[in-house]
Amino acid sequence: MKKILLLTLAFSITSYAQVQQTLNKLPQLSSKLSSLGGVDIASGLKEALDKGIAKQVTKLTATDGFYKNEAVKILMPTELQKVDATLRRIGLSSLADEGIKVLNRAAEDAVKEATPIFVSAVKNMSINDAKSILLGDESAATSYLQSSTTTSLYSKFNPVIKESFSKVGADQIWSNIITKYNSIPLVKKVNPDLTDYTTNQALAGVFKMIAVEEKTIRTDISSRTSPLLKKVFAMQDKK
Repeated sequence: MKKILLLTLAFSITSYAQVQQTLNKLPQLSSKLSSLGGVDIASGLKEALDKGIAKQVTKLTATDGFYKNEAVKILMPTELQKVDATLRRIGLSSLADEGIKVLNRAAEDAVKEATPIFVSAVKNMSINDAKSILLGDESAATSYLQSSTTTSLYSKFNPVIKESFSKVGADQIWSNIITKYNSIPLVKKVNPDLTDYTTNQALAGVFKMIAVEEKTIRTDISSRTSPLLKKVFAMQDKK
Protein backbone atom coordinates (compact mmCIF):
# COMPACT_ATOMS: atom_id res chain seq x y z
CA MET A 1 0.00 0.00 0.00
CA LYS A 2 2.84 2.40 0.88
CA LYS A 3 4.52 1.65 -2.46
CA ILE A 4 1.32 2.52 -4.31
CA LEU A 5 0.96 5.78 -2.40
CA LEU A 6 4.57 6.71 -3.10
CA LEU A 7 4.20 5.94 -6.80
CA THR A 8 0.99 7.97 -6.97
CA LEU A 9 2.67 10.89 -5.20
CA ALA A 10 5.69 10.71 -7.51
CA PHE A 11 3.43 10.64 -10.59
CA SER A 12 1.42 13.59 -9.30
CA ILE A 13 4.57 15.64 -8.67
CA THR A 14 5.89 14.83 -12.15
CA SER A 15 2.56 15.70 -13.80
CA TYR A 16 2.32 18.92 -11.82
CA ALA A 17 5.83 19.87 -12.87
CA GLN A 18 5.00 19.28 -16.54
CA VAL A 19 1.80 21.32 -16.30
CA GLN A 20 3.61 24.10 -14.46
CA GLN A 21 6.36 24.11 -17.10
CA THR A 22 3.73 24.57 -19.83
CA LEU A 23 1.97 27.31 -17.87
CA ASN A 24 5.26 29.11 -17.33
CA LYS A 25 5.72 29.31 -21.11
CA LEU A 26 2.33 30.91 -21.74
CA PRO A 27 3.25 34.44 -20.67
CA GLN A 28 6.38 34.27 -22.85
CA LEU A 29 4.34 33.12 -25.85
CA SER A 30 1.73 35.76 -25.18
CA SER A 31 4.43 38.41 -25.01
CA LYS A 32 6.02 37.21 -28.26
CA LEU A 33 2.68 37.17 -30.03
CA SER A 34 1.95 40.69 -28.82
CA SER A 35 5.33 41.94 -29.99
CA LEU A 36 4.84 40.34 -33.40
CA GLY A 37 1.39 41.86 -33.77
CA GLY A 38 -1.93 40.33 -34.77
CA VAL A 39 -1.87 41.92 -38.21
CA ASP A 40 1.54 40.38 -38.98
CA ILE A 41 0.38 36.97 -37.76
CA ALA A 42 -2.77 37.10 -39.89
CA SER A 43 -0.82 38.32 -42.93
CA GLY A 44 1.77 35.57 -42.50
CA LEU A 45 -0.84 32.85 -42.18
CA LYS A 46 -2.74 34.18 -45.20
CA GLU A 47 0.46 34.20 -47.26
CA ALA A 48 1.23 30.62 -46.20
CA LEU A 49 -2.27 29.42 -47.06
CA ASP A 50 -2.33 31.25 -50.39
CA LYS A 51 0.98 29.60 -51.22
CA GLY A 52 -0.25 26.14 -50.26
CA ILE A 53 -3.47 26.55 -52.20
CA ALA A 54 -1.73 27.86 -55.31
CA LYS A 55 0.84 25.07 -55.28
CA GLN A 56 -1.21 22.03 -54.36
CA VAL A 57 -4.59 22.84 -55.91
CA THR A 58 -2.90 23.68 -59.21
CA LYS A 59 -1.22 20.27 -59.19
CA LEU A 60 -4.57 18.54 -58.74
CA THR A 61 -6.21 20.37 -61.64
CA ALA A 62 -3.62 19.10 -64.13
CA THR A 63 -4.30 16.03 -66.25
CA ASP A 64 -3.49 13.02 -64.03
CA GLY A 65 -3.38 15.34 -60.99
CA PHE A 66 -5.56 12.79 -59.21
CA TYR A 67 -5.17 9.75 -61.43
CA LYS A 68 -1.38 9.44 -61.12
CA ASN A 69 -1.07 10.72 -57.55
CA GLU A 70 -1.33 7.66 -55.30
CA ALA A 71 -2.00 9.87 -52.26
CA VAL A 72 -5.33 11.08 -53.65
CA LYS A 73 -6.18 8.75 -56.56
CA ILE A 74 -9.89 7.93 -56.52
CA LEU A 75 -10.59 4.21 -56.56
CA MET A 76 -13.91 2.44 -56.88
CA PRO A 77 -16.17 2.99 -53.86
CA THR A 78 -16.34 0.24 -51.27
CA GLU A 79 -19.65 -1.11 -52.53
CA LEU A 80 -18.10 -1.53 -55.97
CA GLN A 81 -14.92 -3.36 -54.95
CA LYS A 82 -16.64 -6.61 -55.88
CA VAL A 83 -17.57 -5.10 -59.23
CA ASP A 84 -13.93 -4.24 -59.89
CA ALA A 85 -12.69 -7.70 -58.88
CA THR A 86 -15.40 -9.44 -60.92
CA LEU A 87 -14.75 -7.43 -64.08
CA ARG A 88 -11.04 -8.21 -63.88
CA ARG A 89 -11.74 -11.89 -63.27
CA ILE A 90 -13.88 -12.18 -66.42
CA GLY A 91 -11.35 -10.38 -68.62
CA LEU A 92 -12.70 -6.83 -68.47
CA SER A 93 -9.77 -5.16 -66.70
CA SER A 94 -9.59 -2.40 -69.30
CA LEU A 95 -13.22 -1.46 -68.63
CA ALA A 96 -12.56 -1.36 -64.87
CA ASP A 97 -9.47 0.81 -65.41
CA GLU A 98 -11.41 3.20 -67.64
CA GLY A 99 -14.13 3.47 -65.01
CA ILE A 100 -11.56 4.56 -62.41
CA LYS A 101 -9.87 6.97 -64.81
CA VAL A 102 -13.05 8.91 -65.57
CA LEU A 103 -13.76 9.36 -61.85
CA ASN A 104 -10.35 10.98 -61.49
CA ARG A 105 -10.78 13.11 -64.61
CA ALA A 106 -14.01 14.50 -63.19
CA ALA A 107 -12.25 15.36 -59.91
CA GLU A 108 -9.47 17.15 -61.81
CA ASP A 109 -12.09 19.25 -63.58
CA ALA A 110 -13.96 20.07 -60.37
CA VAL A 111 -10.96 21.24 -58.37
CA LYS A 112 -10.56 24.16 -60.77
CA GLU A 113 -13.56 25.64 -58.94
CA ALA A 114 -11.80 25.50 -55.55
CA THR A 115 -9.34 28.40 -55.63
CA PRO A 116 -11.81 31.33 -55.45
CA ILE A 117 -13.58 29.70 -52.48
CA PHE A 118 -10.31 29.14 -50.64
CA VAL A 119 -9.16 32.68 -51.40
CA SER A 120 -12.38 34.04 -49.88
CA ALA A 121 -11.98 31.92 -46.74
CA VAL A 122 -8.37 33.05 -46.29
CA LYS A 123 -9.29 36.69 -46.86
CA ASN A 124 -11.97 36.49 -44.15
CA MET A 125 -9.68 34.91 -41.55
CA SER A 126 -9.71 36.89 -38.31
CA ILE A 127 -6.67 37.79 -36.21
CA ASN A 128 -7.89 35.42 -33.48
CA ASP A 129 -8.26 32.62 -36.05
CA ALA A 130 -4.69 33.29 -37.19
CA LYS A 131 -3.28 33.16 -33.65
CA SER A 132 -5.10 29.89 -32.94
CA ILE A 133 -3.81 28.39 -36.18
CA LEU A 134 -0.23 29.52 -35.59
CA LEU A 135 -0.08 27.85 -32.19
CA GLY A 136 -2.26 24.89 -33.19
CA ASP A 137 -1.24 21.44 -34.40
CA GLU A 138 0.42 20.73 -37.74
CA SER A 139 -2.92 20.67 -39.58
CA ALA A 140 -4.67 23.57 -37.82
CA ALA A 141 -4.78 25.74 -40.96
CA THR A 142 -6.11 22.86 -43.06
CA SER A 143 -8.80 22.20 -40.43
CA TYR A 144 -9.77 25.88 -40.55
CA LEU A 145 -10.17 25.73 -44.33
CA GLN A 146 -12.05 22.46 -44.10
CA SER A 147 -14.59 23.83 -41.63
CA SER A 148 -15.08 27.09 -43.52
CA THR A 149 -15.16 25.88 -47.13
CA THR A 150 -16.45 22.28 -47.33
CA THR A 151 -20.12 23.19 -47.86
CA SER A 152 -19.32 25.76 -50.55
CA LEU A 153 -16.83 23.46 -52.26
CA TYR A 154 -19.29 20.57 -52.36
CA SER A 155 -21.95 22.75 -53.98
CA LYS A 156 -19.40 23.88 -56.60
CA PHE A 157 -17.78 20.49 -57.21
CA ASN A 158 -20.92 18.40 -57.51
CA PRO A 159 -22.44 19.95 -60.69
CA VAL A 160 -19.00 20.19 -62.32
CA ILE A 161 -18.38 16.50 -61.70
CA LYS A 162 -21.83 15.66 -63.05
CA GLU A 163 -21.13 17.69 -66.20
CA SER A 164 -17.64 16.21 -66.50
CA PHE A 165 -19.06 12.68 -66.37
CA SER A 166 -21.14 13.57 -69.38
CA LYS A 167 -18.28 15.35 -71.18
CA VAL A 168 -15.75 12.50 -70.88
CA GLY A 169 -18.33 9.79 -71.46
CA ALA A 170 -18.25 8.55 -67.88
CA ASP A 171 -22.02 8.14 -67.81
CA GLN A 172 -21.85 5.68 -70.70
CA ILE A 173 -18.78 3.89 -69.34
CA TRP A 174 -20.31 3.42 -65.90
CA SER A 175 -23.68 2.43 -67.35
CA ASN A 176 -21.82 -0.26 -69.28
CA ILE A 177 -19.91 -1.36 -66.16
CA ILE A 178 -23.02 -1.56 -63.97
CA THR A 179 -25.08 -3.26 -66.68
CA LYS A 180 -22.41 -5.92 -67.27
CA TYR A 181 -21.99 -6.55 -63.55
CA ASN A 182 -25.71 -6.68 -62.79
CA SER A 183 -26.20 -9.17 -65.63
CA ILE A 184 -23.90 -11.71 -63.95
CA PRO A 185 -26.04 -14.46 -62.36
CA LEU A 186 -26.51 -14.38 -58.57
CA VAL A 187 -24.68 -11.07 -57.95
CA LYS A 188 -26.25 -8.41 -55.74
CA LYS A 189 -27.41 -5.57 -57.99
CA VAL A 190 -25.65 -2.19 -57.54
CA ASN A 191 -26.62 1.37 -58.43
CA PRO A 192 -24.21 3.76 -56.65
CA ASP A 193 -24.38 7.57 -56.61
CA LEU A 194 -21.01 8.13 -58.27
CA THR A 195 -21.40 11.91 -58.49
CA ASP A 196 -21.70 12.24 -54.71
CA TYR A 197 -18.90 9.73 -54.14
CA THR A 198 -16.49 11.45 -56.53
CA THR A 199 -17.34 14.88 -55.09
CA ASN A 200 -16.46 13.74 -51.57
CA GLN A 201 -13.29 12.01 -52.76
CA ALA A 202 -12.21 15.15 -54.62
CA LEU A 203 -12.74 17.22 -51.46
CA ALA A 204 -10.72 14.73 -49.40
CA GLY A 205 -7.90 14.89 -51.95
CA VAL A 206 -7.76 18.68 -51.92
CA PHE A 207 -7.54 18.90 -48.14
CA LYS A 208 -5.00 16.10 -47.99
CA MET A 209 -2.63 17.95 -50.32
CA ILE A 210 -3.10 21.27 -48.51
CA ALA A 211 -2.25 19.47 -45.25
CA VAL A 212 0.97 18.22 -46.87
CA GLU A 213 1.92 21.79 -47.79
CA GLU A 214 1.01 23.13 -44.34
CA LYS A 215 3.20 20.55 -42.64
CA THR A 216 6.07 21.45 -44.95
CA ILE A 217 5.83 25.15 -44.13
CA ARG A 218 5.62 24.41 -40.41
CA THR A 219 8.58 22.03 -40.32
CA ASP A 220 10.87 22.95 -43.23
CA ILE A 221 12.49 26.33 -42.67
CA SER A 222 13.67 26.50 -46.29
CA SER A 223 10.03 26.49 -47.47
CA ARG A 224 9.43 29.86 -45.80
CA THR A 225 10.23 31.92 -48.82
CA SER A 226 9.49 35.43 -47.59
CA PRO A 227 10.66 37.54 -44.63
CA LEU A 228 7.10 37.57 -43.24
CA LEU A 229 6.76 33.78 -43.35
CA LYS A 230 10.11 33.40 -41.61
CA LYS A 231 9.16 35.92 -38.94
CA VAL A 232 5.72 34.46 -38.21
CA PHE A 233 6.61 30.76 -38.24
CA ALA A 234 9.73 31.33 -36.15
CA MET A 235 7.24 32.15 -33.38
CA GLN A 236 5.54 28.80 -33.92
CA ASP A 237 8.91 27.02 -33.71
CA LYS A 238 9.35 28.32 -30.15
CA LYS A 239 5.98 27.29 -28.79
